[in-house]
Amino acid sequence: MDMLKKLFPRAFAATEQSKLINALIVYIVIAVVGAVVGWLVGSLLGWIPLVGFIVGLVLKIAGTIVDVYAIGGVILTLLVYFKVLK
Repeated sequence: MDMLKKLFPRAFAATEQSKLINALIVYIVIAVVGAVVGWLVGSLLGWIPLVGFIVGLVLKIAGTIVDVYAIGGVILTLLVYFKVLK
């Protein structure tokens, strides 16, 4: 549980409604910014044949990791708010 508290500090602070909304906005913004940065880098480097393939693969993996982090943060935030986790 301590490792989750280090990875998702906003989620475990969501004990009030305002902190819940704040944490949900933070995790949604993380997902959106990750997608936009991935799209921009992919667009800029995607036209180079081999580099575009490698960068696309790396961005796909990084995007998946960011999405899993954001979804995990939202789920943990809701679990802490509804007092399923402490």
